[in-house]
Amino acid sequence: MKYLLAYDLGTGGTKASLFDENGKSAASAFVGCQTFFPKNGYHEQRPADWWESVVRSTGQLLEKAGIDPAQIVALAVSGHSLGAVPISRDGKLLAEFVPIWSDSRAKAQADKFFTQVDEERWYMTTGNGFPAPLYSIFKIMWYRDECPEIYKNAAKFIGTKDYINFKMTGVLCTDRSYASGSGVYSLWEERYLEEYIAASGVDPEKLPEIFPSTHVVGKILPKAAAELGLSPETLVCAGGVDNACMALGAACMEDGDAYTSLGTSGWIAVSSSAPIVNFEKKPYVFAHCVPGQYVSATCIFSAGNSFRWLRDVLYTEDEGSYAEMDKLAASSPAGANGLLFIPTLAGGSGLDKSPNAKGGYAGLELKHTRADMIRSTLEGICLNLRMALDVLAEQTAVGGSMLIVGGGGKSAFWRQLFADIYEKEILESNAGQDAGSLGAAAVAAVGVGLWKDFGEIKSVCQVKKRIEPVAENVRQYRKILPVFEKISEMYSDIGDMISAL
Repeated sequence: MKYLLAYDLGTGGTKASLFDENGKSAASAFVGCQTFFPKNGYHEQRPADWWESVVRSTGQLLEKAGIDPAQIVALAVSGHSLGAVPISRDGKLLAEFVPIWSDSRAKAQADKFFTQVDEERWYMTTGNGFPAPLYSIFKIMWYRDECPEIYKNAAKFIGTKDYINFKMTGVLCTDRSYASGSGVYSLWEERYLEEYIAASGVDPEKLPEIFPSTHVVGKILPKAAAELGLSPETLVCAGGVDNACMALGAACMEDGDAYTSLGTSGWIAVSSSAPIVNFEKKPYVFAHCVPGQYVSATCIFSAGNSFRWLRDVLYTEDEGSYAEMDKLAASSPAGANGLLFIPTLAGGSGLDKSPNAKGGYAGLELKHTRADMIRSTLEGICLNLRMALDVLAEQTAVGGSMLIVGGGGKSAFWRQLFADIYEKEILESNAGQDAGSLGAAAVAAVGVGLWKDFGEIKSVCQVKKRIEPVAENVRQYRKILPVFEKISEMYSDIGDMISAL
Protein backbone atom coordinates (compact mmCIF):
# COMPACT_ATOMS: atom_id res chain seq x y z
CA MET A 1 0.00 0.00 0.00
CA LYS A 2 1.20 3.49 -0.88
CA TYR A 3 0.52 6.43 1.42
CA LEU A 4 0.24 10.21 1.20
CA LEU A 5 1.29 12.59 3.96
CA ALA A 6 -0.50 15.90 4.42
CA TYR A 7 0.20 18.79 6.75
CA ASP A 8 -2.45 21.34 7.66
CA LEU A 9 -0.45 24.29 9.00
CA GLY A 10 -3.05 26.39 10.78
CA THR A 11 -2.85 29.40 13.05
CA GLY A 12 -3.35 27.19 16.11
CA GLY A 13 -0.84 24.51 15.12
CA THR A 14 -0.02 21.74 12.67
CA LYS A 15 -2.07 18.65 11.95
CA ALA A 16 -0.18 15.84 10.23
CA SER A 17 -2.40 13.30 8.49
CA LEU A 18 -1.73 10.04 6.70
CA PHE A 19 -3.97 8.81 3.89
CA ASP A 20 -3.77 5.66 1.84
CA GLU A 21 -3.65 5.91 -1.95
CA ASN A 22 -7.47 5.75 -2.08
CA GLY A 23 -7.84 8.78 0.16
CA LYS A 24 -8.83 6.85 3.30
CA SER A 25 -7.57 8.38 6.55
CA ALA A 26 -5.02 6.17 8.31
CA ALA A 27 -3.82 8.31 11.23
CA SER A 28 -3.35 11.91 12.36
CA ALA A 29 -1.56 13.93 15.03
CA PHE A 30 -1.72 17.57 16.11
CA VAL A 31 0.89 19.84 17.70
CA GLY A 32 -0.01 23.41 18.68
CA CYS A 33 1.76 26.70 17.91
CA GLN A 34 1.70 29.92 19.89
CA THR A 35 0.79 33.34 18.50
CA PHE A 36 2.41 36.44 20.00
CA PHE A 37 0.87 39.93 20.21
CA PRO A 38 3.74 42.29 21.16
CA LYS A 39 2.04 45.50 19.97
CA ASN A 40 -1.34 46.68 18.78
CA GLY A 41 -1.91 45.14 15.33
CA TYR A 42 1.08 42.80 15.60
CA HIS A 43 0.19 39.09 15.29
CA GLU A 44 3.39 37.04 15.11
CA GLN A 45 4.56 33.45 15.10
CA ARG A 46 7.98 31.80 14.98
CA PRO A 47 8.74 29.79 11.82
CA ALA A 48 10.97 27.62 14.03
CA ASP A 49 7.80 26.65 15.90
CA TRP A 50 6.11 25.70 12.62
CA TRP A 51 8.98 23.39 11.77
CA GLU A 52 9.06 21.93 15.27
CA SER A 53 5.32 21.25 15.08
CA VAL A 54 5.81 19.50 11.73
CA VAL A 55 8.64 17.37 13.12
CA ARG A 56 6.79 16.45 16.32
CA SER A 57 3.46 15.73 14.61
CA THR A 58 5.23 13.55 12.03
CA GLY A 59 6.90 11.52 14.77
CA GLN A 60 3.60 11.03 16.59
CA LEU A 61 1.88 10.13 13.33
CA LEU A 62 4.42 7.49 12.34
CA GLU A 63 4.26 5.98 15.81
CA LYS A 64 0.47 5.70 15.57
CA ALA A 65 0.43 4.40 12.00
CA GLY A 66 3.16 1.80 12.40
CA ILE A 67 4.04 1.79 8.71
CA ASP A 68 7.35 1.78 6.86
CA PRO A 69 8.11 5.45 5.99
CA ALA A 70 9.23 4.23 2.56
CA GLN A 71 5.53 3.59 1.83
CA ILE A 72 4.90 7.37 1.93
CA VAL A 73 5.43 8.36 -1.67
CA ALA A 74 4.52 12.05 -1.53
CA LEU A 75 3.41 14.89 0.71
CA ALA A 76 1.95 18.38 0.47
CA VAL A 77 1.29 21.21 2.89
CA SER A 78 -1.79 23.40 3.33
CA GLY A 79 -0.76 26.66 5.00
CA HIS A 80 -2.38 29.74 6.53
CA SER A 81 -2.27 32.65 4.13
CA LEU A 82 -0.59 36.04 3.63
CA GLY A 83 2.79 35.09 5.03
CA ALA A 84 6.02 37.04 4.50
CA VAL A 85 8.97 34.97 5.69
CA PRO A 86 12.39 36.45 4.82
CA ILE A 87 15.03 33.95 3.64
CA SER A 88 18.63 34.95 2.87
CA ARG A 89 20.58 33.98 -0.22
CA ASP A 90 22.39 31.30 1.77
CA GLY A 91 19.13 29.85 3.02
CA LYS A 92 18.94 31.37 6.49
CA LEU A 93 15.77 32.55 8.20
CA LEU A 94 16.29 36.28 8.82
CA ALA A 95 13.63 36.94 11.47
CA GLU A 96 12.77 34.92 14.56
CA PHE A 97 9.20 36.26 14.60
CA VAL A 98 7.19 36.94 11.44
CA PRO A 99 3.77 38.52 10.82
CA ILE A 100 0.97 36.03 10.17
CA TRP A 101 -2.17 36.51 8.09
CA SER A 102 -4.07 38.61 10.67
CA ASP A 103 -1.16 41.03 11.32
CA SER A 104 -2.14 44.59 10.36
CA ARG A 105 1.05 46.54 11.12
CA ALA A 106 1.58 47.60 7.48
CA LYS A 107 -1.16 50.25 7.34
CA ALA A 108 1.21 53.09 6.45
CA GLN A 109 2.66 51.02 3.61
CA ALA A 110 -0.79 50.20 2.24
CA ASP A 111 -1.85 53.85 2.46
CA LYS A 112 1.25 54.88 0.50
CA PHE A 113 0.61 52.22 -2.16
CA PHE A 114 -2.92 53.52 -2.75
CA THR A 115 -1.66 57.03 -3.44
CA GLN A 116 -0.40 55.52 -6.71
CA VAL A 117 -2.91 52.72 -7.34
CA ASP A 118 -6.69 53.00 -7.44
CA GLU A 119 -7.92 50.80 -4.59
CA GLU A 120 -11.11 49.67 -6.32
CA ARG A 121 -9.25 48.64 -9.48
CA TRP A 122 -6.66 46.86 -7.32
CA TYR A 123 -9.35 44.91 -5.48
CA MET A 124 -11.24 43.99 -8.66
CA THR A 125 -7.96 42.70 -10.15
CA THR A 126 -6.60 40.82 -7.15
CA GLY A 127 -9.75 39.83 -5.24
CA ASN A 128 -7.83 40.74 -2.07
CA GLY A 129 -10.80 41.59 0.13
CA PHE A 130 -9.22 41.42 3.57
CA PRO A 131 -8.12 44.77 5.00
CA ALA A 132 -5.27 45.71 2.66
CA PRO A 133 -2.45 45.84 5.26
CA LEU A 134 -2.82 42.11 5.84
CA TYR A 135 -1.57 41.20 2.35
CA SER A 136 1.98 40.01 1.86
CA ILE A 137 3.29 42.80 -0.35
CA PHE A 138 2.56 45.42 2.32
CA LYS A 139 4.29 43.33 4.98
CA ILE A 140 7.33 43.15 2.69
CA MET A 141 7.17 46.93 2.32
CA TRP A 142 7.07 47.18 6.11
CA TYR A 143 10.26 45.10 6.33
CA ARG A 144 11.89 47.46 3.81
CA ASP A 145 10.88 50.54 5.79
CA GLU A 146 11.29 49.29 9.36
CA CYS A 147 13.87 46.48 9.08
CA PRO A 148 16.04 47.53 6.12
CA GLU A 149 18.83 45.03 6.86
CA ILE A 150 16.41 42.11 6.80
CA TYR A 151 14.90 43.39 3.55
CA LYS A 152 18.32 43.95 1.98
CA ASN A 153 19.59 40.48 2.90
CA ALA A 154 16.41 38.62 1.90
CA ALA A 155 16.62 36.68 -1.34
CA LYS A 156 12.92 35.83 -1.15
CA PHE A 157 9.89 36.46 1.03
CA ILE A 158 7.85 33.27 1.09
CA GLY A 159 4.63 31.96 2.60
CA THR A 160 4.04 29.75 5.61
CA LYS A 161 3.73 26.41 3.85
CA ASP A 162 6.45 27.49 1.43
CA TYR A 163 8.80 27.76 4.41
CA ILE A 164 8.05 24.14 5.31
CA ASN A 165 8.66 23.12 1.69
CA PHE A 166 11.95 25.04 1.77
CA LYS A 167 13.05 23.30 4.98
CA MET A 168 12.31 19.97 3.33
CA THR A 169 13.72 20.55 -0.15
CA GLY A 170 15.88 23.69 -0.12
CA VAL A 171 13.74 25.15 -2.94
CA LEU A 172 12.24 28.65 -2.65
CA CYS A 173 8.93 28.82 -4.53
CA THR A 174 5.18 29.12 -4.09
CA ASP A 175 2.02 28.00 -5.84
CA ARG A 176 -0.80 29.78 -7.66
CA SER A 177 -3.24 29.67 -4.75
CA TYR A 178 -0.79 31.15 -2.22
CA ALA A 179 0.52 33.75 -4.69
CA SER A 180 -3.03 35.00 -5.17
CA GLY A 181 -2.81 36.42 -1.64
CA SER A 182 0.37 38.38 -2.36
CA GLY A 183 -1.38 41.66 -3.16
CA VAL A 184 0.24 41.90 -6.59
CA TYR A 185 -1.31 38.88 -8.35
CA SER A 186 -3.94 39.17 -11.09
CA LEU A 187 -6.63 36.50 -10.76
CA TRP A 188 -7.60 37.14 -14.36
CA GLU A 189 -4.11 36.90 -15.87
CA GLU A 190 -2.78 34.35 -13.32
CA ARG A 191 0.53 36.13 -12.75
CA TYR A 192 2.24 38.86 -10.76
CA LEU A 193 1.50 42.31 -12.17
CA GLU A 194 4.54 44.48 -12.85
CA GLU A 195 2.49 47.64 -12.35
CA TYR A 196 1.59 46.76 -8.76
CA ILE A 197 5.08 45.53 -7.91
CA ALA A 198 6.52 48.80 -9.22
CA ALA A 199 4.03 50.81 -7.14
CA SER A 200 5.09 48.90 -4.04
CA GLY A 201 8.76 49.64 -4.63
CA VAL A 202 9.60 46.03 -3.76
CA ASP A 203 12.31 44.32 -5.78
CA PRO A 204 10.41 41.79 -7.96
CA GLU A 205 13.28 39.31 -7.50
CA LYS A 206 12.26 39.00 -3.85
CA LEU A 207 8.94 37.36 -4.81
CA PRO A 208 8.96 33.55 -5.18
CA GLU A 209 8.44 31.77 -8.49
CA ILE A 210 4.89 30.44 -8.98
CA PHE A 211 4.01 26.82 -9.83
CA PRO A 212 0.78 24.78 -9.90
CA SER A 213 -0.19 23.29 -6.53
CA THR A 214 0.58 19.83 -7.90
CA HIS A 215 4.12 20.73 -9.00
CA VAL A 216 6.74 18.40 -7.53
CA VAL A 217 9.18 20.74 -5.78
CA GLY A 218 11.67 17.96 -5.11
CA LYS A 219 12.62 15.11 -2.80
CA ILE A 220 13.13 15.59 0.93
CA LEU A 221 16.73 16.48 1.69
CA PRO A 222 18.60 13.79 3.68
CA LYS A 223 18.98 16.05 6.74
CA ALA A 224 15.27 16.92 6.82
CA ALA A 225 14.29 13.30 6.15
CA ALA A 226 16.34 12.16 9.14
CA GLU A 227 14.78 14.82 11.37
CA LEU A 228 11.27 13.90 10.24
CA GLY A 229 11.79 10.16 10.19
CA LEU A 230 10.78 10.00 6.52
CA SER A 231 12.39 8.46 3.47
CA PRO A 232 14.58 10.82 1.42
CA GLU A 233 12.77 9.44 -1.62
CA THR A 234 9.49 11.07 -0.55
CA LEU A 235 8.35 13.69 -3.08
CA VAL A 236 7.20 17.14 -1.92
CA CYS A 237 4.49 18.90 -3.93
CA ALA A 238 3.97 22.67 -3.87
CA GLY A 239 0.71 22.44 -1.89
CA GLY A 240 -1.74 25.28 -1.42
CA VAL A 241 -3.21 28.01 0.72
CA ASP A 242 -5.56 26.77 3.43
CA ASN A 243 -8.73 28.16 1.81
CA ALA A 244 -8.04 26.32 -1.43
CA CYS A 245 -6.94 23.04 0.17
CA MET A 246 -9.94 23.03 2.47
CA ALA A 247 -12.28 23.67 -0.46
CA LEU A 248 -10.72 20.76 -2.33
CA GLY A 249 -10.94 18.46 0.70
CA ALA A 250 -14.60 19.42 1.14
CA ALA A 251 -15.21 18.44 -2.52
CA CYS A 252 -16.00 22.07 -3.38
CA MET A 253 -14.62 22.22 -6.88
CA GLU A 254 -17.60 23.05 -9.11
CA ASP A 255 -19.67 26.22 -9.41
CA GLY A 256 -21.92 26.71 -6.37
CA ASP A 257 -20.24 24.15 -4.09
CA ALA A 258 -19.86 25.79 -0.66
CA TYR A 259 -18.59 25.09 2.83
CA THR A 260 -18.18 26.81 6.19
CA SER A 261 -14.82 26.52 7.90
CA LEU A 262 -14.97 26.74 11.67
CA GLY A 263 -11.51 26.96 13.15
CA THR A 264 -9.60 29.77 14.85
CA SER A 265 -11.20 32.10 12.32
CA GLY A 266 -14.34 31.27 10.36
CA TRP A 267 -15.23 31.67 6.73
CA ILE A 268 -17.75 30.66 4.10
CA ALA A 269 -16.34 29.80 0.70
CA VAL A 270 -17.87 28.98 -2.65
CA SER A 271 -16.15 27.49 -5.67
CA SER A 272 -16.65 29.15 -9.05
CA SER A 273 -15.10 29.33 -12.51
CA ALA A 274 -14.71 33.12 -12.18
CA PRO A 275 -13.71 35.20 -9.15
CA ILE A 276 -16.64 36.66 -7.19
CA VAL A 277 -15.65 40.27 -6.58
CA ASN A 278 -17.68 43.22 -5.30
CA PHE A 279 -15.90 46.34 -4.09
CA GLU A 280 -18.59 47.34 -1.60
CA LYS A 281 -18.74 44.00 0.23
CA LYS A 282 -15.22 42.78 -0.66
CA PRO A 283 -15.43 38.98 -0.74
CA TYR A 284 -11.85 37.75 -0.72
CA VAL A 285 -10.72 35.38 -3.44
CA PHE A 286 -7.94 32.85 -3.78
CA ALA A 287 -7.05 30.84 -6.84
CA HIS A 288 -8.13 27.22 -6.31
CA CYS A 289 -5.79 24.25 -6.31
CA VAL A 290 -8.09 23.01 -9.09
CA PRO A 291 -7.09 24.59 -12.41
CA GLY A 292 -9.69 27.01 -13.77
CA GLN A 293 -11.49 27.42 -10.43
CA TYR A 294 -11.48 30.08 -7.72
CA VAL A 295 -12.46 30.06 -4.06
CA SER A 296 -14.36 33.20 -3.11
CA ALA A 297 -15.12 33.74 0.56
CA THR A 298 -16.30 36.03 3.30
CA CYS A 299 -14.98 35.66 6.81
CA ILE A 300 -14.81 36.62 10.45
CA PHE A 301 -11.44 36.76 12.16
CA SER A 302 -12.52 35.33 15.49
CA ALA A 303 -14.62 32.15 15.54
CA GLY A 304 -13.16 29.22 17.45
CA ASN A 305 -10.76 31.54 19.24
CA SER A 306 -13.74 33.50 20.65
CA PHE A 307 -15.10 30.29 22.13
CA ARG A 308 -11.65 29.33 23.41
CA TRP A 309 -11.29 32.80 24.96
CA LEU A 310 -14.61 32.36 26.78
CA ARG A 311 -13.57 28.95 28.10
CA ASP A 312 -10.29 30.37 29.39
CA VAL A 313 -12.10 33.25 31.09
CA LEU A 314 -14.90 31.22 32.67
CA TYR A 315 -12.99 28.13 33.75
CA THR A 316 -9.77 27.15 35.42
CA GLU A 317 -7.21 25.18 33.45
CA ASP A 318 -8.55 21.76 34.47
CA GLU A 319 -12.24 22.63 33.97
CA GLY A 320 -14.58 23.45 31.14
CA SER A 321 -14.42 20.92 28.35
CA TYR A 322 -16.13 22.01 25.16
CA ALA A 323 -18.62 19.13 25.51
CA GLU A 324 -19.60 20.38 28.96
CA MET A 325 -19.98 23.91 27.62
CA ASP A 326 -22.23 22.66 24.79
CA LYS A 327 -24.42 20.87 27.32
CA LEU A 328 -24.72 24.00 29.44
CA ALA A 329 -25.47 26.17 26.39
CA ALA A 330 -28.31 23.84 25.43
CA SER A 331 -30.01 24.68 28.74
CA SER A 332 -30.37 28.33 27.63
CA PRO A 333 -33.17 29.11 25.13
CA ALA A 334 -32.66 30.27 21.55
CA GLY A 335 -31.57 33.88 21.80
CA ALA A 336 -29.82 33.32 25.16
CA ASN A 337 -32.45 35.30 27.07
CA GLY A 338 -31.73 38.46 25.09
CA LEU A 339 -27.93 38.36 25.34
CA LEU A 340 -26.04 38.98 22.10
CA PHE A 341 -22.32 38.42 21.55
CA ILE A 342 -20.36 40.29 18.87
CA PRO A 343 -17.33 38.08 18.02
CA THR A 344 -14.97 40.70 16.55
CA LEU A 345 -12.35 39.98 19.21
CA ALA A 346 -9.56 40.01 16.59
CA GLY A 347 -10.72 43.14 14.78
CA GLY A 348 -13.04 43.76 11.87
CA SER A 349 -12.98 41.85 8.59
CA GLY A 350 -14.33 42.97 5.23
CA LEU A 351 -17.83 42.42 6.61
CA ASP A 352 -17.39 45.15 9.17
CA LYS A 353 -17.70 48.90 8.90
CA SER A 354 -14.23 49.33 10.38
CA PRO A 355 -11.13 47.15 10.88
CA ASN A 356 -11.05 48.68 14.41
CA ALA A 357 -14.28 46.86 15.35
CA LYS A 358 -14.29 45.53 18.89
CA GLY A 359 -16.17 42.57 20.32
CA GLY A 360 -18.38 42.24 23.36
CA TYR A 361 -21.74 41.37 24.86
CA ALA A 362 -24.85 43.49 24.33
CA GLY A 363 -27.95 43.33 26.50
CA LEU A 364 -26.07 41.93 29.51
CA GLU A 365 -28.19 41.91 32.68
CA LEU A 366 -27.87 40.57 36.21
CA LYS A 367 -30.23 37.76 35.27
CA HIS A 368 -27.82 36.26 32.75
CA THR A 369 -26.07 33.01 33.58
CA ARG A 370 -22.96 31.20 32.48
CA ALA A 371 -25.21 29.11 30.21
CA ASP A 372 -26.54 32.27 28.54
CA MET A 373 -23.01 33.58 27.98
CA ILE A 374 -21.90 30.32 26.36
CA ARG A 375 -24.97 30.04 24.13
CA SER A 376 -24.74 33.72 23.20
CA THR A 377 -21.10 33.29 22.19
CA LEU A 378 -21.88 30.34 19.93
CA GLU A 379 -24.91 32.11 18.46
CA GLY A 380 -22.90 35.28 17.86
CA ILE A 381 -20.33 33.40 15.80
CA CYS A 382 -23.12 31.77 13.77
CA LEU A 383 -24.94 35.07 13.26
CA ASN A 384 -21.75 36.79 12.13
CA LEU A 385 -21.15 33.99 9.63
CA ARG A 386 -24.79 34.27 8.50
CA MET A 387 -23.95 37.86 7.56
CA ALA A 388 -20.99 36.48 5.59
CA LEU A 389 -23.26 33.96 3.86
CA ASP A 390 -25.74 36.67 2.85
CA VAL A 391 -22.96 38.69 1.20
CA LEU A 392 -21.96 35.73 -0.99
CA ALA A 393 -25.57 34.82 -1.75
CA GLU A 394 -26.10 38.32 -3.15
CA GLN A 395 -23.32 37.70 -5.68
CA THR A 396 -23.77 34.08 -6.73
CA ALA A 397 -25.92 31.00 -6.30
CA VAL A 398 -24.98 29.07 -3.15
CA GLY A 399 -26.16 25.47 -2.80
CA GLY A 400 -29.09 24.57 -0.53
CA SER A 401 -26.88 22.49 1.74
CA MET A 402 -23.80 23.56 3.67
CA LEU A 403 -20.89 21.42 4.78
CA ILE A 404 -19.23 22.41 8.07
CA VAL A 405 -15.51 21.68 8.24
CA GLY A 406 -12.80 22.42 10.79
CA GLY A 407 -12.49 21.74 14.49
CA GLY A 408 -15.68 23.57 15.49
CA GLY A 409 -17.68 21.21 13.28
CA LYS A 410 -17.20 18.45 15.86
CA SER A 411 -19.98 19.94 18.00
CA ALA A 412 -23.45 18.57 17.23
CA PHE A 413 -25.00 21.46 19.19
CA TRP A 414 -23.11 24.03 17.13
CA ARG A 415 -24.06 22.32 13.86
CA GLN A 416 -27.74 22.60 14.84
CA LEU A 417 -27.27 26.30 15.57
CA PHE A 418 -25.84 26.75 12.08
CA ALA A 419 -28.82 24.95 10.54
CA ASP A 420 -31.24 27.20 12.44
CA ILE A 421 -29.39 30.46 11.77
CA TYR A 422 -28.36 29.73 8.16
CA GLU A 423 -31.81 28.27 7.43
CA LYS A 424 -30.03 25.53 5.51
CA GLU A 425 -29.50 21.81 5.71
CA ILE A 426 -26.13 21.20 7.37
CA LEU A 427 -24.05 18.27 6.14
CA GLU A 428 -21.66 16.21 8.18
CA SER A 429 -19.15 14.29 6.08
CA ASN A 430 -16.31 11.88 6.71
CA ALA A 431 -13.92 14.68 5.68
CA GLY A 432 -15.36 17.25 8.06
CA GLN A 433 -12.39 17.63 10.40
CA ASP A 434 -9.81 16.64 7.79
CA ALA A 435 -10.81 18.82 4.84
CA GLY A 436 -7.59 20.85 4.73
CA SER A 437 -5.46 17.76 5.15
CA LEU A 438 -7.45 15.78 2.60
CA GLY A 439 -7.14 18.63 0.12
CA ALA A 440 -3.36 18.67 0.56
CA ALA A 441 -3.26 14.87 0.19
CA ALA A 442 -5.27 15.17 -3.04
CA VAL A 443 -2.74 17.70 -4.37
CA ALA A 444 0.04 15.22 -3.65
CA ALA A 445 -1.91 12.31 -5.16
CA VAL A 446 -2.49 14.16 -8.43
CA GLY A 447 1.01 15.62 -8.39
CA VAL A 448 2.72 12.23 -8.40
CA GLY A 449 0.15 10.50 -10.61
CA LEU A 450 -1.56 8.28 -8.03
CA TRP A 451 -4.83 9.97 -9.02
CA LYS A 452 -5.57 10.88 -12.62
CA ASP A 453 -7.32 14.13 -11.60
CA PHE A 454 -9.09 15.88 -8.72
CA GLY A 455 -12.41 14.23 -9.59
CA GLU A 456 -11.32 11.33 -7.38
CA ILE A 457 -12.14 13.47 -4.33
CA LYS A 458 -15.87 13.09 -5.03
CA SER A 459 -15.70 9.38 -4.25
CA VAL A 460 -13.69 9.99 -1.07
CA CYS A 461 -16.08 12.51 0.55
CA GLN A 462 -19.23 10.83 1.85
CA VAL A 463 -22.14 12.52 3.66
CA LYS A 464 -22.66 10.90 7.07
CA LYS A 465 -25.49 13.00 8.45
CA ARG A 466 -27.93 15.75 7.47
CA ILE A 467 -29.21 18.29 10.01
CA GLU A 468 -32.42 20.18 9.30
CA PRO A 469 -33.37 23.60 10.73
CA VAL A 470 -35.87 23.70 13.61
CA ALA A 471 -38.74 25.97 12.50
CA GLU A 472 -39.32 27.54 15.93
CA ASN A 473 -35.66 28.47 16.28
CA VAL A 474 -35.53 29.82 12.72
CA ARG A 475 -38.34 32.27 13.57
CA GLN A 476 -36.48 33.45 16.67
CA TYR A 477 -33.17 34.00 14.86
CA ARG A 478 -34.90 35.89 12.05
CA LYS A 479 -35.95 38.45 14.66
CA ILE A 480 -32.48 38.56 16.20
CA LEU A 481 -30.43 38.91 12.99
CA PRO A 482 -31.26 42.59 12.18
CA VAL A 483 -30.61 43.54 15.81
CA PHE A 484 -27.28 41.71 15.68
CA GLU A 485 -26.36 43.52 12.45
CA LYS A 486 -27.14 46.91 14.00
CA ILE A 487 -25.10 46.20 17.13
CA SER A 488 -22.18 44.95 14.99
CA GLU A 489 -22.16 48.29 13.16
CA MET A 490 -22.16 50.15 16.46
CA TYR A 491 -19.20 48.10 17.70
CA SER A 492 -17.25 49.27 14.65
CA ASP A 493 -18.01 52.88 15.57
CA ILE A 494 -17.01 52.20 19.18
CA GLY A 495 -13.78 50.59 17.98
CA ASP A 496 -12.91 53.68 15.96
CA MET A 497 -13.52 55.85 18.99
CA ILE A 498 -11.33 53.66 21.22
CA SER A 499 -8.55 53.58 18.61
CA ALA A 500 -8.53 57.38 18.53
CA LEU A 501 -7.84 57.65 22.27
